[in-house]
Amino acid sequence: MSLITPNETALNWKPTKREAAVHLYMSGAEGDAAELATARVAGLPITLNILPASDWINPEELAGAAAAVIQVDADSAASVKRFQKLASAVETPLIAASYEPPLALVRSLIRSGAHDVVPLPLKFDDVETSLAPLIEQMNRSSEAAAVTNAKLISFIKSDGGVGATALMSQLALRFAEREAARGRQTCLIDLDVQFGDVAFQLGLQPKLSLAELLDAGTRLDGDLVRATITEHASGLKVIASPPEMMPLEGIQSDHVLRIVDQATREFGTVFVDLPANWTNWSLSLVARSDIIVLVTELTVTGLNRARRQLSLLESQDLGELDVRVVINRFEKSLTRTISLADAGHALGREVGYTVANDYPLMCAAIDRGVPIREIKRKTAVGKDLDTLDAGIAAALGLER
Repeated sequence: MSLITPNETALNWKPTKREAAVHLYMSGAEGDAAELATARVAGLPITLNILPASDWINPEELAGAAAAVIQVDADSAASVKRFQKLASAVETPLIAASYEPPLALVRSLIRSGAHDVVPLPLKFDDVETSLAPLIEQMNRSSEAAAVTNAKLISFIKSDGGVGATALMSQLALRFAEREAARGRQTCLIDLDVQFGDVAFQLGLQPKLSLAELLDAGTRLDGDLVRATITEHASGLKVIASPPEMMPLEGIQSDHVLRIVDQATREFGTVFVDLPANWTNWSLSLVARSDIIVLVTELTVTGLNRARRQLSLLESQDLGELDVRVVINRFEKSLTRTISLADAGHALGREVGYTVANDYPLMCAAIDRGVPIREIKRKTAVGKDLDTLDAGIAAALGLER
């Protein structure tokens, strides 16, 4: 299981629960730039990056940023091209900074997507003035879109094949039904863009998928998200994985985060099924999740790999996240060689939940695309799913 996409670093993903910053990309710290690096502007912290004006800036670095100020060398076609390419690749507001830019360049930068063009050497007041309308717009959007019960639940797995997707799908159905009884909505997003089959497991035939939302870019809005969903009879709204495999590294954090943000605003509680391999955007999603459900099995291999997942989160300063360990396919047998206490010791934390092993029942539900209760009403699996559902709802503060 890979940890981070090759050729990317841990700096590329953004734990977006942290305060958004304004990024400065300058070739030198002239004017007020050096002071800005340790100050706040328009109420936001500043991050100063020193690099040549034509060096490429990874769009992933801007995921979750409030805005970015990018130096543009008017005499360098490569520098101008860098800004234009970056503006087309990110949704983060960009402000160009240049020495005595000619009017033609200013117009070209604005057409390319610059929210403003400020003069160099950089002055604090110029940056403050340029950012003010952006901050005001962000605040208005945040207030207008606020949802009191907006929650994000991310499912990760110790390894492929532990039944995490089937468990999550069946749990989400029960969760959605109970939320609907309270007048609330639930959405499930299948972000396993290579092997995701949530829609198939639920017997759905989506006409649109996550691919349309990724392609939308800045055109993404609530209407498009609602048009993309396929609704299950339980009331669960499902955003299916793309019908064709997509490369994990080809997806940008900004796009994924915006989709999930919009879904939480539209529906309230959102479940996401993440791919087995870690990417920068999946780390960003986990970082902003209210609850992470780590699914594993009570085997030496499963526990070892689950421990490695927990260690990864700790290494990325995410050790304080609310991670609930679920042992799937749990056997209540006196001949079992590994106890729950052994599992807790191996993981460095207690096991939160167990889900009984009824492989034939789960396979039948998947093959028919129905909830397990339609095959058999009272089961140990159903009882365990109800316990997990109640625990998650209580942790999220949802009245039932």
